Amino acid sequence: MAKTDESGTATGADEELSALGYEQARDELIEVVRRLETGGQTLEESLALWERGEALARVCRHWLEGARARLDAALSAPAPEPEPGAEPAGGE
Repeated sequence: MAKTDESGTATGADEELSALGYEQARDELIEVVRRLETGGQTLEESLALWERGEALARVCRHWLEGARARLDAALSAPAPEPEPGAEPAGGE
């Protein structure tokens, strides 16, 4: 769920996350997981990393779902009709 300030608008952290591309979010998520796995953080730092990781995972999921929808739409679209007199694609 998006965090909001007292006026009900999205916080800066949410806006920053929504501006990330898939690769940026994925790379940062990998770093968060690496830091959590190596340990050495306080409980508060670990919780903050976990929350950041969850938010980054949501961003990645959003991008992947969007890509899946685009692929599904492209695959379900009817093939264009060839123009009269045009050679078939890949034909010799």
